[in-house]
Amino acid sequence: MLVAASLSFVLPAGQYDRRRDPGTGRHVVVAGSYHRVPATPVGPFQAFVAIPKGMTDAASVIFLVFLVGGAFSVVEHTGALRQGSEWLAARLGHRRALVVPIACAAFAAGGALEGMWEEIIALTPVLVLLARRVGFDALTAVAMSLGAAGIGGAFSPVNPFSVGIAQTFAELPLLSGGWFRMAVLMPAVSIWTWGTMRYAARTRSAPAEPDAVSSGSIEGRHAATLLAVVAGFAVYIVGTLRYGWGFDEMSALFFIMGIAAGLMGGLGVAGTAGAFAAGFRSMAYAGMLIGVSRAIFVVLDQGKVVDTIIQAMLTPLAGLPSGVFAVGMTLVQTAVSVPVPSTSGRAVLTIPILVPLSDLLGVSRQVTVLAYQYGPGVLGQMLPTDGSLMAILALAGVGYGQWVRFAAPLCAVLFVLGVAAIGVAVAIGLQ
Repeated sequence: MLVAASLSFVLPAGQYDRRRDPGTGRHVVVAGSYHRVPATPVGPFQAFVAIPKGMTDAASVIFLVFLVGGAFSVVEHTGALRQGSEWLAARLGHRRALVVPIACAAFAAGGALEGMWEEIIALTPVLVLLARRVGFDALTAVAMSLGAAGIGGAFSPVNPFSVGIAQTFAELPLLSGGWFRMAVLMPAVSIWTWGTMRYAARTRSAPAEPDAVSSGSIEGRHAATLLAVVAGFAVYIVGTLRYGWGFDEMSALFFIMGIAAGLMGGLGVAGTAGAFAAGFRSMAYAGMLIGVSRAIFVVLDQGKVVDTIIQAMLTPLAGLPSGVFAVGMTLVQTAVSVPVPSTSGRAVLTIPILVPLSDLLGVSRQVTVLAYQYGPGVLGQMLPTDGSLMAILALAGVGYGQWVRFAAPLCAVLFVLGVAAIGVAVAIGLQ
């Protein structure tokens, strides 16, 4: 955040003009409209003021984290989560290692279909508990959920929040080029799954000891509590797909789910309230991480240097040969994803600028969208400016450095895969 503030003193302030896109309702950049504006450097105290402003900007996500944490704290206090994990582990028997590929496939599908990312915050306590029950550590739980979902979303042919928005701004038919993206998605998910299974096998320990109550069956009240959890997720999926629900609706749903779980699990009103409060306390660190991560962008935006950074990165691309230009777009998009981790926000900023350049150099717009997807999507597995990633790592008790040491080699391989795929797309003239 302080580095971002120092950039506001070093870089010239500038902005693109923006217009409202009637198709998406978003304000998009007008290509060629970059101009200098009066400098507004951000001082040290202003940089720290950006923290509450960042928390305000990310309020919906932060309150989601608190209410999800509270709801699962209630479920955990009932004993239903532990008994459910014991039951599942008993059913798997000696095939417990199958948890990893099954989870990777499921979360990769979620990432590919609807950009699953923040939603995994809600599942983190359950996944960590399940992983430890079958002998895997918390990092494995994050890798087979968040990691797999991120790769699925990065290489997705249908993700409405990345490829869908980018294709709309590039004036391409939705789902066009889907066969090519699917051909790249399969090996990408396979590489991540292999890496996760390899790590899980190396670090596997003796499964956590089962509770005395665990005998391969579930008590009626615990079964009802777990059904309430499943029903909550089912309602959210329907609400998201059919009614366009967002973070606020999801927060309200988990609040209701927590109350229902506490009452059905026998905690009573006071016990349910106490369990919620315990969950809120456990989420305080994750909430602060999200706010500080958002504050980095707030500082860059207040200093009016975000557009300057993008302009400086994109301008040199105009003089490159078409093949090099395509690879250059990937590198630039990857760099832009650091200050702008939002996939939709990056589409608004970059696609309207890159499309005219692509047309001028004879590079298809489909390749431009691929460049927007692949490189940044892979780097998104490690971005410290992504509040959801940092929150999930904090919830799971996985250090950021520990996560980077695991993810970096796999991301390097996947980045090469993405660049190679873009080269193939240029060679075959993918439209």
